[in-house]
Amino acid sequence: MKRLFRRLINLVRAINLKDFRRFMHSLWRKRRIINQMVQRDFKQQYLGSFLGLLWTIVQPLVFVLVLWLVFATGFRNARSVEPIPFALWLMTGMFCWYFFSGGISRSAAAVISHSYLVKKIRFQLNILPVVKLLTELRIHLIFLGILAFFYLLEGIWPTLTWIQLVYYLLAAFVLMLGLGWIVSALNVFSRDMEQFVQLSIRIGFWMTPIFWKIEKVPESLQWVFKLNPAYYLIQGYRDSLIYGIWFWQRPWLSAYYWTLTILVFISGAIIFKRLRPHFADVI
Repeated sequence: MKRLFRRLINLVRAINLKDFRRFMHSLWRKRRIINQMVQRDFKQQYLGSFLGLLWTIVQPLVFVLVLWLVFATGFRNARSVEPIPFALWLMTGMFCWYFFSGGISRSAAAVISHSYLVKKIRFQLNILPVVKLLTELRIHLIFLGILAFFYLLEGIWPTLTWIQLVYYLLAAFVLMLGLGWIVSALNVFSRDMEQFVQLSIRIGFWMTPIFWKIEKVPESLQWVFKLNPAYYLIQGYRDSLIYGIWFWQRPWLSAYYWTLTILVFISGAIIFKRLRPHFADVI
Protein backbone atom coordinates (compact mmCIF):
# COMPACT_ATOMS: atom_id res chain seq x y z
CA MET A 1 0.00 0.00 0.00
CA LYS A 2 2.78 2.45 0.93
CA ARG A 3 4.58 1.73 -2.33
CA LEU A 4 1.42 2.51 -4.31
CA PHE A 5 1.00 5.83 -2.47
CA ARG A 6 4.63 6.75 -3.16
CA ARG A 7 4.32 5.91 -6.85
CA LEU A 8 1.13 7.93 -7.07
CA ILE A 9 2.78 10.94 -5.42
CA ASN A 10 5.83 10.70 -7.70
CA LEU A 11 3.62 10.40 -10.76
CA VAL A 12 1.55 13.44 -9.79
CA ARG A 13 4.73 15.46 -9.24
CA ALA A 14 5.98 14.51 -12.71
CA ILE A 15 2.79 15.69 -14.38
CA ASN A 16 2.37 19.08 -15.96
CA LEU A 17 -0.89 19.82 -14.13
CA LYS A 18 -1.93 22.47 -16.62
CA ASP A 19 -1.66 19.99 -19.49
CA PHE A 20 -3.55 17.36 -17.53
CA ARG A 21 -6.37 19.78 -16.63
CA ARG A 22 -6.51 20.89 -20.26
CA PHE A 23 -6.70 17.24 -21.33
CA MET A 24 -9.60 16.54 -18.96
CA HIS A 25 -11.36 19.80 -19.79
CA SER A 26 -11.32 18.85 -23.47
CA LEU A 27 -13.42 15.80 -22.62
CA TRP A 28 -16.04 17.98 -20.95
CA ARG A 29 -16.15 20.43 -23.85
CA LYS A 30 -16.73 17.54 -26.26
CA ARG A 31 -19.64 16.09 -24.25
CA ARG A 32 -22.18 16.75 -27.02
CA ILE A 33 -20.01 15.06 -29.63
CA ILE A 34 -19.47 12.17 -27.22
CA ASN A 35 -23.22 11.79 -26.76
CA GLN A 36 -23.79 11.78 -30.53
CA MET A 37 -21.07 9.20 -31.06
CA VAL A 38 -22.48 7.01 -28.29
CA GLN A 39 -25.88 7.07 -30.02
CA ARG A 40 -24.26 6.11 -33.31
CA ASP A 41 -22.04 3.42 -31.79
CA PHE A 42 -25.00 1.96 -29.92
CA LYS A 43 -27.01 1.64 -33.13
CA GLN A 44 -24.12 0.36 -35.25
CA GLN A 45 -23.71 -2.68 -33.01
CA TYR A 46 -27.01 -4.02 -34.33
CA LEU A 47 -27.11 -2.38 -37.75
CA GLY A 48 -28.53 -4.69 -40.41
CA SER A 49 -30.06 -7.17 -37.96
CA PHE A 50 -33.78 -7.91 -38.06
CA LEU A 51 -34.46 -7.12 -34.40
CA GLY A 52 -32.06 -4.20 -34.33
CA LEU A 53 -31.86 -2.50 -30.92
CA LEU A 54 -34.16 -5.14 -29.43
CA TRP A 55 -31.07 -7.37 -29.28
CA THR A 56 -29.92 -5.25 -26.33
CA ILE A 57 -32.86 -6.72 -24.42
CA VAL A 58 -33.10 -10.16 -26.03
CA GLN A 59 -29.45 -11.10 -25.46
CA PRO A 60 -29.28 -10.35 -21.72
CA LEU A 61 -32.75 -11.77 -21.18
CA VAL A 62 -31.88 -15.11 -22.82
CA PHE A 63 -28.60 -15.20 -20.91
CA VAL A 64 -30.37 -14.59 -17.60
CA LEU A 65 -33.02 -17.22 -18.30
CA VAL A 66 -30.35 -19.83 -19.08
CA LEU A 67 -28.53 -19.05 -15.83
CA TRP A 68 -31.80 -19.16 -13.94
CA LEU A 69 -32.82 -22.53 -15.36
CA VAL A 70 -29.39 -24.09 -14.85
CA PHE A 71 -28.65 -22.88 -11.35
CA ALA A 72 -32.09 -22.35 -9.88
CA THR A 73 -33.44 -25.72 -11.00
CA GLY A 74 -30.46 -27.89 -11.94
CA PHE A 75 -28.36 -27.05 -8.88
CA ARG A 76 -30.89 -26.60 -6.11
CA ASN A 77 -28.37 -27.64 -3.46
CA ALA A 78 -26.38 -24.51 -4.20
CA ARG A 79 -29.14 -22.47 -2.51
CA SER A 80 -27.74 -23.35 0.91
CA VAL A 81 -24.49 -21.42 0.48
CA GLU A 82 -26.07 -17.94 0.38
CA PRO A 83 -28.97 -16.02 1.96
CA ILE A 84 -30.38 -15.73 -1.56
CA PRO A 85 -30.64 -18.25 -4.42
CA PHE A 86 -27.23 -19.07 -5.85
CA ALA A 87 -28.45 -18.05 -9.30
CA LEU A 88 -28.95 -14.46 -8.13
CA TRP A 89 -25.63 -14.42 -6.30
CA LEU A 90 -23.90 -15.65 -9.44
CA MET A 91 -25.68 -13.28 -11.82
CA THR A 92 -24.84 -10.29 -9.63
CA GLY A 93 -21.14 -11.06 -9.99
CA MET A 94 -21.30 -12.01 -13.65
CA PHE A 95 -23.16 -8.88 -14.74
CA CYS A 96 -20.54 -6.74 -13.04
CA TRP A 97 -17.75 -8.75 -14.71
CA TYR A 98 -19.30 -8.51 -18.17
CA PHE A 99 -19.52 -4.73 -17.83
CA PHE A 100 -15.92 -4.47 -16.67
CA SER A 101 -14.42 -6.91 -19.20
CA GLY A 102 -16.65 -5.80 -22.07
CA GLY A 103 -15.73 -2.15 -21.60
CA ILE A 104 -12.00 -2.83 -21.62
CA SER A 105 -12.29 -5.23 -24.55
CA ARG A 106 -14.19 -2.74 -26.70
CA SER A 107 -11.87 0.11 -25.69
CA ALA A 108 -8.84 -1.78 -27.01
CA ALA A 109 -10.10 -1.36 -30.58
CA ALA A 110 -11.45 2.17 -30.09
CA VAL A 111 -8.77 3.99 -32.11
CA ILE A 112 -8.21 1.25 -34.70
CA SER A 113 -11.91 1.01 -35.50
CA HIS A 114 -11.99 4.79 -36.11
CA SER A 115 -8.76 5.03 -38.07
CA TYR A 116 -10.36 7.51 -40.49
CA LEU A 117 -10.41 10.05 -37.66
CA VAL A 118 -6.74 9.72 -36.75
CA LYS A 119 -5.47 12.17 -39.37
CA LYS A 120 -8.00 14.79 -38.37
CA ILE A 121 -5.73 16.82 -36.13
CA ARG A 122 -8.53 18.78 -34.46
CA PHE A 123 -10.47 15.70 -33.47
CA GLN A 124 -9.94 14.68 -29.85
CA LEU A 125 -9.20 10.96 -30.13
CA ASN A 126 -9.22 10.63 -26.35
CA ILE A 127 -13.01 10.60 -26.44
CA LEU A 128 -13.13 7.32 -28.40
CA PRO A 129 -12.61 5.03 -25.37
CA VAL A 130 -15.17 7.17 -23.52
CA VAL A 131 -17.70 6.50 -26.29
CA LYS A 132 -17.10 2.74 -26.10
CA LEU A 133 -17.50 2.72 -22.32
CA LEU A 134 -20.69 4.79 -22.37
CA THR A 135 -22.16 2.43 -24.98
CA GLU A 136 -21.26 -0.52 -22.75
CA LEU A 137 -22.80 1.30 -19.78
CA ARG A 138 -26.13 1.61 -21.59
CA ILE A 139 -26.23 -2.12 -22.15
CA HIS A 140 -25.17 -2.76 -18.56
CA LEU A 141 -28.04 -0.66 -17.24
CA ILE A 142 -30.44 -2.95 -19.11
CA PHE A 143 -28.78 -5.92 -17.42
CA LEU A 144 -29.21 -4.25 -14.02
CA GLY A 145 -32.89 -3.65 -14.73
CA ILE A 146 -33.38 -7.33 -15.56
CA LEU A 147 -31.38 -8.33 -12.48
CA ALA A 148 -33.58 -6.13 -10.27
CA PHE A 149 -36.66 -7.81 -11.76
CA PHE A 150 -35.38 -11.25 -10.73
CA TYR A 151 -34.60 -9.98 -7.23
CA LEU A 152 -38.21 -8.81 -6.94
CA LEU A 153 -39.39 -12.11 -8.37
CA GLU A 154 -37.66 -13.86 -5.46
CA GLY A 155 -39.36 -11.51 -3.00
CA ILE A 156 -36.17 -9.52 -2.31
CA TRP A 157 -37.05 -5.84 -2.08
CA PRO A 158 -34.67 -2.91 -2.59
CA THR A 159 -32.79 -1.59 0.42
CA LEU A 160 -30.97 1.69 0.94
CA THR A 161 -27.62 0.15 -0.03
CA TRP A 162 -28.91 -0.47 -3.57
CA ILE A 163 -28.21 3.18 -4.36
CA GLN A 164 -24.55 2.37 -3.76
CA LEU A 165 -24.45 0.80 -7.22
CA VAL A 166 -24.02 4.33 -8.57
CA TYR A 167 -20.78 4.58 -6.60
CA TYR A 168 -19.49 1.26 -7.93
CA LEU A 169 -20.47 2.19 -11.49
CA LEU A 170 -18.41 5.38 -11.13
CA ALA A 171 -15.53 3.45 -9.57
CA ALA A 172 -15.58 0.96 -12.44
CA PHE A 173 -15.84 3.68 -15.10
CA VAL A 174 -12.80 5.61 -13.84
CA LEU A 175 -10.61 2.50 -13.79
CA MET A 176 -11.93 1.27 -17.15
CA LEU A 177 -11.29 4.65 -18.76
CA GLY A 178 -7.68 4.68 -17.56
CA LEU A 179 -7.15 1.15 -18.84
CA GLY A 180 -9.04 2.00 -22.03
CA TRP A 181 -6.69 4.87 -22.83
CA ILE A 182 -3.67 2.64 -22.25
CA VAL A 183 -4.75 -0.39 -24.30
CA SER A 184 -6.31 1.63 -27.14
CA ALA A 185 -3.12 3.67 -27.57
CA LEU A 186 -0.77 0.67 -27.38
CA ASN A 187 -2.98 -1.33 -29.73
CA VAL A 188 -2.23 1.15 -32.51
CA PHE A 189 1.44 0.19 -32.40
CA SER A 190 1.00 -3.52 -31.71
CA ARG A 191 -2.17 -5.39 -32.64
CA ASP A 192 -1.05 -8.06 -30.19
CA MET A 193 -2.38 -5.79 -27.45
CA GLU A 194 -5.97 -6.65 -28.35
CA GLN A 195 -5.17 -10.37 -28.14
CA PHE A 196 -3.39 -9.79 -24.84
CA VAL A 197 -6.48 -8.04 -23.47
CA GLN A 198 -8.71 -10.96 -24.51
CA LEU A 199 -6.34 -13.45 -22.89
CA SER A 200 -6.17 -11.39 -19.70
CA ILE A 201 -9.97 -11.28 -19.57
CA ARG A 202 -10.21 -15.06 -19.86
CA ILE A 203 -7.65 -15.58 -17.11
CA GLY A 204 -9.18 -12.83 -14.98
CA PHE A 205 -12.60 -14.46 -15.15
CA TRP A 206 -11.39 -17.56 -13.34
CA MET A 207 -9.06 -15.66 -11.00
CA THR A 208 -11.93 -13.47 -9.78
CA PRO A 209 -14.49 -14.77 -7.23
CA ILE A 210 -17.46 -14.92 -9.61
CA PHE A 211 -18.43 -18.59 -9.56
CA TRP A 212 -16.72 -19.25 -6.25
CA LYS A 213 -16.52 -17.57 -2.85
CA ILE A 214 -13.24 -16.10 -1.69
CA GLU A 215 -13.79 -17.81 1.68
CA LYS A 216 -12.95 -21.08 -0.10
CA VAL A 217 -9.36 -19.82 -0.44
CA PRO A 218 -7.00 -20.20 2.55
CA GLU A 219 -7.08 -17.01 4.59
CA SER A 220 -3.34 -16.53 4.14
CA LEU A 221 -3.81 -16.29 0.35
CA GLN A 222 -7.01 -14.25 0.17
CA TRP A 223 -5.11 -10.96 -0.01
CA VAL A 224 -3.61 -12.04 -3.36
CA PHE A 225 -7.04 -12.29 -4.96
CA LYS A 226 -8.14 -9.04 -3.35
CA LEU A 227 -5.38 -7.23 -5.24
CA ASN A 228 -7.48 -7.78 -8.36
CA PRO A 229 -9.52 -4.55 -8.72
CA ALA A 230 -12.37 -6.53 -10.28
CA TYR A 231 -12.81 -8.22 -6.89
CA TYR A 232 -13.59 -4.86 -5.30
CA LEU A 233 -16.27 -4.13 -7.90
CA ILE A 234 -17.91 -7.57 -7.85
CA GLN A 235 -17.87 -7.73 -4.07
CA GLY A 236 -19.25 -4.19 -4.05
CA TYR A 237 -22.20 -5.22 -6.20
CA ARG A 238 -22.95 -8.08 -3.83
CA ASP A 239 -22.43 -5.90 -0.78
CA SER A 240 -24.93 -3.41 -2.19
CA LEU A 241 -27.63 -5.81 -3.37
CA ILE A 242 -27.25 -8.76 -1.01
CA TYR A 243 -25.34 -8.06 2.20
CA GLY A 244 -26.25 -4.42 2.88
CA ILE A 245 -22.64 -3.35 3.42
CA TRP A 246 -21.47 0.19 2.61
CA PHE A 247 -18.17 0.78 0.85
CA TRP A 248 -16.75 2.75 3.78
CA GLN A 249 -17.13 -0.38 5.90
CA ARG A 250 -14.25 -1.79 3.85
CA PRO A 251 -11.85 1.15 4.31
CA TRP A 252 -8.54 -0.54 3.42
CA LEU A 253 -9.95 -2.23 0.37
CA SER A 254 -11.51 1.04 -0.81
CA ALA A 255 -8.27 2.95 -0.18
CA TYR A 256 -6.27 0.39 -2.15
CA TYR A 257 -8.75 0.38 -5.04
CA TRP A 258 -8.84 4.15 -5.42
CA THR A 259 -5.06 4.49 -5.09
CA LEU A 260 -4.60 1.96 -7.88
CA THR A 261 -7.43 3.46 -9.95
CA ILE A 262 -6.13 7.02 -9.77
CA LEU A 263 -2.66 5.76 -10.68
CA VAL A 264 -4.04 3.90 -13.72
CA PHE A 265 -6.30 6.82 -14.71
CA ILE A 266 -3.50 9.42 -14.66
CA SER A 267 -1.08 7.03 -16.36
CA GLY A 268 -3.66 6.29 -19.06
CA ALA A 269 -4.24 9.97 -19.76
CA ILE A 270 -0.51 10.65 -20.01
CA ILE A 271 0.25 7.62 -22.20
CA PHE A 272 -2.58 8.41 -24.61
CA LYS A 273 -1.61 12.07 -24.84
CA ARG A 274 2.04 11.30 -25.54
CA LEU A 275 1.36 8.59 -28.11
CA ARG A 276 -1.42 10.49 -29.93
CA PRO A 277 0.94 12.46 -32.24
CA HIS A 278 2.40 9.19 -33.59
CA PHE A 279 -0.87 7.45 -34.44
CA ALA A 280 -0.98 8.80 -38.00
CA ASP A 281 2.50 7.45 -38.74
CA VAL A 282 1.42 3.90 -37.88
CA ILE A 283 -2.15 3.67 -39.17
